[in-house]
Amino acid sequence: MKTLQEWLDWCEQLHPVAIDMGLDRVKTVADRMDLRFDCPVITVAGTNGKGSTCAMLEAVLLQAGYRTGVYTSPHLVHFEERCRLHGESASPEAFAAAFAVVEAVRGDVSLTYFEFSTLAILHLMAQSNLDVAILEVGLGGRLDAVNIIDADCAVITSIDIDHTAILGKDRESIGFEKAGIMRAGRPVIVSDPVPPQSVIDHAAAVGAELWLFGRDFNFSGDKQQWAWAGRDRRYSGMAYPALRGANQLINASGVLAALDALRQRIPVTAQAVRNGLAMVELPGRFQIVPGQPVLVLDVAHNPHSVAALAANLDAMGFYPTTHAVLGAMADKDLLPMLQKVNPMVDKWYFTDLPLPRAAKAADLQLAWQAQNTRSDTASSVHADPMQALQAAIDASDPADRIVVFGSFYTVGGVLKDGIPRLQAKHLSP
Repeated sequence: MKTLQEWLDWCEQLHPVAIDMGLDRVKTVADRMDLRFDCPVITVAGTNGKGSTCAMLEAVLLQAGYRTGVYTSPHLVHFEERCRLHGESASPEAFAAAFAVVEAVRGDVSLTYFEFSTLAILHLMAQSNLDVAILEVGLGGRLDAVNIIDADCAVITSIDIDHTAILGKDRESIGFEKAGIMRAGRPVIVSDPVPPQSVIDHAAAVGAELWLFGRDFNFSGDKQQWAWAGRDRRYSGMAYPALRGANQLINASGVLAALDALRQRIPVTAQAVRNGLAMVELPGRFQIVPGQPVLVLDVAHNPHSVAALAANLDAMGFYPTTHAVLGAMADKDLLPMLQKVNPMVDKWYFTDLPLPRAAKAADLQLAWQAQNTRSDTASSVHADPMQALQAAIDASDPADRIVVFGSFYTVGGVLKDGIPRLQAKHLSP
């Protein structure tokens, strides 16, 4: 029996390209595995907000007493984060056994790392006696490996520009790809307040039951509490979700709509909703770590999510100096990302990341210099996220803040030994 790490190393060299969109190969192997779910399945697609949506669904359903399974990707630190069963990460041994099941029937079919691991995780979940399965769709929707599963309810979160080489250059093309997770006669919750027309058209074309934000469900709120109204249910006087940030009420609204749509099969109480949203946790989504200086961790890695990060940083109040650690993939639309957050940042620390797709720190620095008009800023380059963070700590005063953002590998790189608790050096006696 191979260990999980041996399986992962082996999967990485199995297929000639890392991303190979299409369902034929993965469907062939899934059929050989007789892969199917005996419980309701919720799939979640979108550009941003997928992870938060999955985490909130899981938290509420756990509070309601259901046995949940969640598949999300990518992971921050450990591969095992990608599959949670009953609220806990699956064990490396369970993963390894599931990989062996895929390999036993794969035959001559070549699978990518993502396809192979997706099949293993879906098998693991299907064998775990679940009441409900929550599946985050990876890159697109229509041709993503997760889409071999027919969802009982689909959720489409915000749609924005990302992965243009694969999904298309505009929101309409990207929306069409995301809409591929819809199924005839099944509810699809669209929590993007201004969805592309392609999403609405596809729902009509396939005969899905379309729930639109602003038409079928909505929220309102003041500084103390918020309320939600759907087709059949209302919640009022709710505390804000534990996940911070401006977009989380939109994500939470989509979650409540999905639970409303599935209420006949998996009913939840108002108390489960309140408790779940109050207790939900998800590392790396505008995660604020108290300390001196304060540390903000966010996997914002496209213009839309970086704009949300900038708005959230602005709402935090005054800090004498903001230090930013950034590492990103080379295919990202860097210019608008940098332009949105540059007014907030006084010192930049660009970092290399340990994979071929990543932009070099020196190239990130050049891209930043090309758009920077401030004379009072500085930047440096570093070999890895931890070294960049340490340089930021060394240059910080206790009242400052440090923001680590960009790729999952950037945030994961500073979390690999646990959550750093910062204490600026001259605070020490």
